Amino acid sequence: MALMFLNGGGMRGGPVHRHIDGVPLVGERRTAPRYRFYSIRDEYPGLYPAERAGADGQPILGELYDVPMGLLRSLLASEPPELELSIVELESAQLSFGMILRDEEQRRGRHADITSYGSWRAYRATLSGPVGA
Repeated sequence: MALMFLNGGGMRGGPVHRHIDGVPLVGERRTAPRYRFYSIRDEYPGLYPAERAGADGQPILGELYDVPMGLLRSLLASEPPELELSIVELESAQLSFGMILRDEEQRRGRHADITSYGSWRAYRATLSGPVGA
């Protein structure tokens, strides 16, 4: 089993949650206040360490799951190429696996910074049309 922090489509109600359906939800968690948050084409979010972005970080809301390794493989296969598996620090100083924006993607500067929204759901609620998780 592996603790996995999800902050986009893998959360409850999200389009890729099916990969972990039935996996124990540990609970909602926030990251430590050391991340920036980006929207990639308004399709999915990406965390990025604030110190590498040269900016201040904020806590980002998501969900923490205890995922069996076999299901984790399936979930990771559904992740977009702009993200990579890393270790994410949660508000309680707990460490978890999580997906972060690749360095080269952040350097390109083409992804909207949505850090001020604090969560993917809050950001998606501001978009016109159907709202995804």
